[in-house]
Amino acid sequence: MNELQFSTEMQARLAARGGGYHERAYLFVLGGVEFLQGRLDARRHVSGEELSWGCRDFAIRQFGPMARTVLEHWGIRRSEDFGRIVFTLVDVGLLVTQPGDRVEDFADRFEFAEVFGEDEVWLGASGH
Repeated sequence: MNELQFSTEMQARLAARGGGYHERAYLFVLGGVEFLQGRLDARRHVSGEELSWGCRDFAIRQFGPMARTVLEHWGIRRSEDFGRIVFTLVDVGLLVTQPGDRVEDFADRFEFAEVFGEDEVWLGASGH
């Protein structure tokens, strides 16, 4: 994931949508979508809750005990941030939603302090 980056034009489009997220946050969520899809029997639409947990698992797989620190550095501090990023990616044409999908579908799925806490089992990260 480290070698990926958006074009200058796409960076400008993302920045124009606001949100205060680092470019890496958007790339991370796109990677999280692919990570989650790779764990499914067949590609399909996933819910906000599924993607929130998938991004959590992807973060632990990518960053281990530093997952929370890395995500917070990029501006991701709660599960709803994944939803805001997803809907920004939809706005710029990089993802699609289905009728009824809402940012609120990502809200309050978990507390970062709990799912990225010191007692977390770092190997495997397959709780959801």
